[in-house]
Amino acid sequence: MINKQLISYNPYFIIPFFMWVLAGGIAILLATKMTLFFCFNGHCTDISDIFLYYFTWLGQAEVIIPSLLLLMVIPAFRNRWYFLTALMCNIIPFLIQHFIKGWLNFPRPMLLFRDVPGIHYLPKWPMLLHSSFPSGHSQGAFSFFCFLSLLLPQKFRGIGILFFLLALCVCYSRIYLAAHFFEDVYAGSILGTVLTTIIFSVMEQYKDRFSGEKNTFI
Repeated sequence: MINKQLISYNPYFIIPFFMWVLAGGIAILLATKMTLFFCFNGHCTDISDIFLYYFTWLGQAEVIIPSLLLLMVIPAFRNRWYFLTALMCNIIPFLIQHFIKGWLNFPRPMLLFRDVPGIHYLPKWPMLLHSSFPSGHSQGAFSFFCFLSLLLPQKFRGIGILFFLLALCVCYSRIYLAAHFFEDVYAGSILGTVLTTIIFSVMEQYKDRFSGEKNTFI
């Protein structure tokens, strides 16, 4: 039998995530790399250019790290367990995706499609050409928001769906900004969510050793 105490998850985050994995997998099987890319990059507006340029920062360390540290103003998170869990849930997935990214070194859209007309790209956006797979921003966003969803008290767990949508918007922004292909953000989201959930579940078993109290969030 599976020990339920070994599994920690927020259904309001994980169920939409499974639906995303299923839909994304079907899309990859049925459509070409170019078709999926232009489904997102090819539909642009002036407002989207501004909004998504800044929204993509939700997947960057400059936003994630200060946000995690800021949570320590809450007494329940002002302890070694939270600090170590937050560190491991966000750093380990980052290191793994960074290794895969450097090892594979796949070309990005602006390199692979350099001779293809119609790519939406603005000069102020970073010109990225290499290390496309998996998407680091997508992994970072899904690790971060999945972790936050796991911290939510039972009565606030419905916020998990908002966290999922925010992470998904970061994925969208990476394709819109011509920084990644669909499969890059798809893999990054899976890597971030799966590893963060596993690490959090493991750390849950050691929470009493840090605080001496039973966890009230799960």
